[in-house]
This record gives sequence, structure tokens and C-alpha cells, in this order.
Amino acid sequence: MGRWEPDAVGRLRAAALDLFVERGYDATTVADIAERAGLTARTFFRHFADKREVLFHGAELLQRAMVDAVREAPPATPALGAIAAALHAAAAFFGDIRAYARRRREVIAASAELRERELIKQASLSAALADALVARGVAATDARLAAETATLVFRVAFERWLEADETRSFGAIADELLHGLGALHRPPRDD
Repeated sequence: MGRWEPDAVGRLRAAALDLFVERGYDATTVADIAERAGLTARTFFRHFADKREVLFHGAELLQRAMVDAVREAPPATPALGAIAAALHAAAAFFGDIRAYARRRREVIAASAELRERELIKQASLSAALADALVARGVAATDARLAAETATLVFRVAFERWLEADETRSFGAIADELLHGLGALHRPPRDD
């Protein structure tokens, strides 16, 4: 494939993931990724700050979509309802990427640096969701609690979505988890 051909970002992401799986994250260089993609290192740096960011490409768009969903929820929507809207907005990002996401998860799990980056991204998401809830008039402590709940539900739903035998959508799994949270505060039934 020539350097002039389209979808440099997609080519770089695919090449990076393949190399990270084959060689490991630490043993792969930006030059290796660019060469595998049929591009130059200069092209790589036009799209990504460093090799870590290849795996986190799109996180800003996901966060923006989730925050926008909180902001755009009807005014009477309670905090957890706005969080549910955010999780549904996230579901739109996970159409046909399950196989890629499974491989990405393996690469991240094998690297302390990448696990740390993943936690930073989750903390950023939680803070942004909390800010959006506060802007809706939710008390700061309640907003933080709801936002942390959202990131926890997101993480658990994503892990379930990646299980080998899972066929449900991310949104269906997130809905199930949110429903389960509601049941956690009710006393058990005496049957």
C-alpha cells in the first residue's frame, strides 16, 4: 500500500496493534509502526503524540459524546438518568470494534504504562461527567458520586461486552448493570 493511500489513522492503528500483540508494547517503536503501515514516522506524529495514543484514539470523542448526552438530557432527568443517557451515547461507539477491542485489552493488560494511561482516561471522563452534572444543578458531591458510578458501570459493561461468549450490545449490558444498581439499595425479598 502506498504512502498516498487514504486512512492513515486506520492503517497506523491496525499496524500498531498488530505489532504490540506480536512484539509487545515496549519492543515496538514508532518507526516500526509507520513502516508496517507503509507510512513515515512524520505521518505518524501528524496524527498521534506518541505510540500510547494509538490505543486511545477516539477517547476524546467518546468523552465529548457522553458529556453532551448529560448536558442534553431533559431538565427534569435525575442524575442517574443523565448518566444512563451518557452510557447510551457511548454505546454508539462500540458497533463493530469488538475484535479490535479484545486485542487492545490484551495489550493494555500487559503494560503498566498503558494501564496507568487507561486509568487517567477514566478519571478524566469521570471529572468531565461530574462537571456536566454540576452544570445541570446537581450538588457537587452527588455529581461526583454519579459520575464515578458511570465510569464504573462503563468499565464493567465494557469488560462484559468483550467476553468471548457475549453477544449483547454494550448498551444492553450497561442498562442491565444500571438496573442492578437500583436493586442494590432495596432490601432482599423474603420469598
